[in-house]
Amino acid sequence: MEKKEYYKHNLPHFQQPGQAYFVTWNLKDAAPKKALLRYSKKLEILKSQIEIDRINSVGVADSDPRFITSESKSTAPGKKYPEFASSIENLRKEYTALRKQYLKAYNDLLDAEKNPKINLSKSGNLKVLMETLKYWEEKKLKSHAFCIMPNHVHWVFELLKIDEFGESVYLQDIMYSVKRFSASEINKLENRKGELWQKESFDTTIRDEKHLYYAIEYTLNNPVKAGLVEDRMQWTGSWVRE
Repeated sequence: MEKKEYYKHNLPHFQQPGQAYFVTWNLKDAAPKKALLRYSKKLEILKSQIEIDRINSVGVADSDPRFITSESKSTAPGKKYPEFASSIENLRKEYTALRKQYLKAYNDLLDAEKNPKINLSKSGNLKVLMETLKYWEEKKLKSHAFCIMPNHVHWVFELLKIDEFGESVYLQDIMYSVKRFSASEINKLENRKGELWQKESFDTTIRDEKHLYYAIEYTLNNPVKAGLVEDRMQWTGSWVRE
């Protein structure tokens, strides 16, 4: 699989070795396919418009290696084409705000389901997921916290820049490994076949220490927010680094 610092299925994903992430993924049937379709369409439109304006701000000649000069490299696109700079910034702000609304609505939808057909927080499934999430610890990543909910998982972790073999560590490899192995083991326990997880994961790049703190707090408080327990310490599916 080709490694890219940006890749896309239905959602955009940014990955870089050494980066910290807040990742959420869920069971394949946890949310109806048509749920939040309005948000998805609007996000796609905004992404397309940002890309169009970005290309226009650089210019066709500037994007073609045959026309790039030392002078053009040293001039920021926003200064060369100021008419596009404010447009791109406004679109990015609108995209960020809408994405937050989308994620909140999606998480609320996941939390509303208390008894899914396959319950990830059931003891056997919980054991599989906890062991899987800890498998790459100190080999490829450093976990900060995770929470295994009945139909989805929250995980806050930081990738190592390189693994024990000197290879760069990428988010897509970690998620592929974790989802593939856990699906195989849980399918055995549940006496079922077929896909377990929704293909996409929601990954957010951790910006700074404050953002990391809030990501961990959200993760640990999710069972309380969902009405599963009154105190987050009561939830057996959570883990946090001391």
